[in-house]
Amino acid sequence: MKKFIILVLSLYCFCACDEATGTDDYEKIDWKARVAALPSSEGLEQGTSYLSVYSQIYSYTQHKTYNLTAMISIRNTSAKDSLYLSKVAYYDTHGVLLKSYIDQPAYLVPMETLDIVINEKDIAGGTGGNFIFDWQIPQGSHEPIFEGVMTSTSGQQGLSFLTQSTRID
Repeated sequence: MKKFIILVLSLYCFCACDEATGTDDYEKIDWKARVAALPSSEGLEQGTSYLSVYSQIYSYTQHKTYNLTAMISIRNTSAKDSLYLSKVAYYDTHGVLLKSYIDQPAYLVPMETLDIVINEKDIAGGTGGNFIFDWQIPQGSHEPIFEGVMTSTSGQQGLSFLTQSTRID
């Protein structure tokens, strides 16, 4: 019985420590299901926000980098109004467009949050990647929040930090 318990615990520990290291192309957000018919632009405030995102950071010297997982958080801060996005675009360190997430306006319902996750193995953004968000909200509504949470773990060490967007228009 004791050997059986040790075997079960060993299998449990082995399975619990399994890391997801694949590069799946699964898109968490179904943008096509979020296509929005924008209300009249007369009643909408428009803005553009810039968010810095790091797929890599320097470690020890400028010649050694450390890969990170990046979670881009899109937050509608209004309890009563929808948020409309007309551009969600990811650029690399050199300003090259890596991915445009939407080709039609999309919505977030009140208080909703969407997350875009960039896999730790996806280093295309480099050390200076960024997102541009074009958004619309009803006049008088709270502006959206765009944040980046970068994380990585190796052994028993972990690293995480946060970036927040800046409105540029």
